[in-house]
Amino acid sequence: MITYQTDGVKMPTIKRREISAWVKSVAQSLGKKVGDVAYIFCNDEKILEVNREYLQHDYYTDIITFDYTEENTISGDLFISLDTVRSNSEQLGVSYDQELRRVIIHGILHLCGIDDKGPGEREIMEEHENKALAMLND
Repeated sequence: MITYQTDGVKMPTIKRREISAWVKSVAQSLGKKVGDVAYIFCNDEKILEVNREYLQHDYYTDIITFDYTEENTISGDLFISLDTVRSNSEQLGVSYDQELRRVIIHGILHLCGIDDKGPGEREIMEEHENKALAMLND
């Protein structure tokens, strides 16, 4: 089950059924099933608090993914800072909605086992993001 929650922000305008179906189809395309996935939309202050408390990182980020995946069933809590999504969309020159969709699927790709920290991994992640975004726009 995919749930959508907020912490200190207004729920973003997203079509939850459409996003949930998209998330499931992206996971399926990577050989995974969707278990319990919780999106928690928050502000920069909350994501910084989560980053400090659980990851010992002292910086803002757009998404933090807590992975509870077992075998081929992906599960996790995905904290998304809408403040950072907005500032990233402005810096990248893309719409807020487009950047939000990219971040929403970015967390799912992490749960599916795709990383972006090592050499060459960011390009692989971007390729998967672009494929996934194209699936939503079809």
